[in-house]
Amino acid sequence: MSNHRLAFFLLACLFAFATIAVYAPDLRGTFLFDDFANLPVLGETGPVDNGPTFWRYITSGTADPTGRPLSLLSFLIDARDWPAEPWPFKRTNLALHLINGLLLILLLKRLGRARCTESTPSVERRLDLAAALGGAFWLLHPLFVSTTLYIVQREAMLPATCTLLGLLAWLQGRSAFAQGKPTLGTAWLLIGLGLCTALATASKANGVLLPALVLTVEIVFFAENHSPAAWRAADRSAYRRLMLVLAGIPSLLIAGYLAFEGWRGLTHGLGGARPWTLGQRLLTEPRVLMDYLKLLWLPRPFTTGLFNDQYVVSTSLWQPVTTLPALLGVIALLVAAWVLRRRAPAVALALAFYFVGQSMESSTLALELYFEHRNYLPALLMFWPLSLWLCGLKMSATGTALFPLTQPAIRLRGALALAVLAGLGWMTHARADLWGNAQDQALLWARLNPNSPRAQAFAAQAEMQAGHPERAVARLRPALAQRPDEVQLALNLLAARCQQGHLDAGTLHAALQALRTTRDTGTLLASWFNRAIDQSAEPACPELDLATLEQLLQAAQSNPRLVDLAGRRQDLYHLQGRIALARQQPQAALAAFNTALDQQVRPEAAFQQAALLGSAHQPALALAHLDHYEAERDREEAPAFGMPRIHAWVLRRQHYWDNELLRLRQTLRDDLRPMPSPSP
Repeated sequence: MSNHRLAFFLLACLFAFATIAVYAPDLRGTFLFDDFANLPVLGETGPVDNGPTFWRYITSGTADPTGRPLSLLSFLIDARDWPAEPWPFKRTNLALHLINGLLLILLLKRLGRARCTESTPSVERRLDLAAALGGAFWLLHPLFVSTTLYIVQREAMLPATCTLLGLLAWLQGRSAFAQGKPTLGTAWLLIGLGLCTALATASKANGVLLPALVLTVEIVFFAENHSPAAWRAADRSAYRRLMLVLAGIPSLLIAGYLAFEGWRGLTHGLGGARPWTLGQRLLTEPRVLMDYLKLLWLPRPFTTGLFNDQYVVSTSLWQPVTTLPALLGVIALLVAAWVLRRRAPAVALALAFYFVGQSMESSTLALELYFEHRNYLPALLMFWPLSLWLCGLKMSATGTALFPLTQPAIRLRGALALAVLAGLGWMTHARADLWGNAQDQALLWARLNPNSPRAQAFAAQAEMQAGHPERAVARLRPALAQRPDEVQLALNLLAARCQQGHLDAGTLHAALQALRTTRDTGTLLASWFNRAIDQSAEPACPELDLATLEQLLQAAQSNPRLVDLAGRRQDLYHLQGRIALARQQPQAALAAFNTALDQQVRPEAAFQQAALLGSAHQPALALAHLDHYEAERDREEAPAFGMPRIHAWVLRRQHYWDNELLRLRQTLRDDLRPMPSPSP
């Protein structure tokens, strides 16, 4: 290995160790939010320690049509059952972040060398230094702490890994075509644009943008003087055909899909799934993108984190007033990317790559408005122009040249580079330290997000766990007064008042009102009621008895936004049955469970409810519920297209539900048999 290559390798390792140093002491944090929605599947049908369980697990994803099987596979590195400890998951996330940073450094090196027409040792050394710096700025950026330390966002990190590998493979193939090796070039393009796109998409749906990102680099960065025009005619033709098939057509299909989703959302609406229309989302996203860019270029140690439900929706070009300027700003940056592609190709590429990378999650799909982790992949090239400038390099249409810098200027830029690295490292460490302390994290996020119901509810839960329900009450009352339909505020206020020993009529009335008017809460209501019913024999406070729970449940059942959804109706009837069981009214419980099952005929629901009846010493009624399920089994809806349908096929192939039904029936029949009389 030459001295230059050794120095480059050691510098990349130094930046990797610096990243470990700022992250590693703070891997002690816990699971959060979507972790609990996604990771328990590790033990849902038993420990993942055999073939059948593995296939049930790997096909169980529902987040995308693909189910994100590669992301699910990666979680087996850390645990094969649930519950599990969070530390191994965070350790693997950090390792993946380091791998991505090193791949990025290698990509920037390859891009720099590919754009250099007249390379000299001095230019090559500075290009490699710029690549290492550009990767280090990304590795140490504090904005990505909320991706790296939020366990479930490995699903955002793996597409970046596959995209980086795909770009490197494509560059290798492009270089092979330029050298007159079309067979080798074709193999590399198939790996980069075929295999790596499939792997990226199997990690998360936005991985499908890899072909569009490759086209972006080709069109924006490899402008006229670096295009295939100078290649042999046969190689040029073969390369362009391959790029059309592997990059052009997939990019057009994705653009067509996003356009179709936009047309459908604008003409048919989004239903009750979101509190905004698609038109409002499209007006809001330019503001979101400009906020992202501000955080990338003017970083700070603490941001709003995971709570963005308070983000103000744009209802017109003038409301809020930043809507039109943000829209014009995005348009201006896109125009700049095109105009600068010859004079400043690195700047143009950073901008174009960023906006193409955001095109799926920040456009017509009805996703939540704002999440920091959406910047992880799009911002890969964002800091390369700065690192090139710090290293005294200028890219243009004619190639890469050195700035004529004096020694004081060189020292000044070196000091500035070290200052940026130190500042990013300090901010990242401060933010990572916060992620290692759930109590402080909850309170700071609530302070930074005063209008976020989620943030206030999360902070109130932390205060109750710390034994300070009075602080939770003081926090939640004014928040609920502003947002009386926010059931998470109402139920947490109810819990805080109970922890104080008394549930007053005003708090109960507020909870009833929130339940009557709330939007769909997903599984929140079912989780809260199930816990409350479990504790009803010894309630947290005397007022939170079964009669109060039934009153609260009736309020939810009067909410048209909930009862219009089959899944929520099933939850509500199921809870009604649980309350009847707790009241020792098994026949009423069976009737409610049967009605719940009728809303959505699902084996999971039937078996869970039969198990509840069996646990309440009602095996005959449990068997009757299973009989009802078998009578209605033909009404089971076909799973959604994609991985859910594959998962259902796996379960059928394994006869999983049939075997579970036989096992449960046998257990209930055994419970029906009279106990043998003791021997005299």
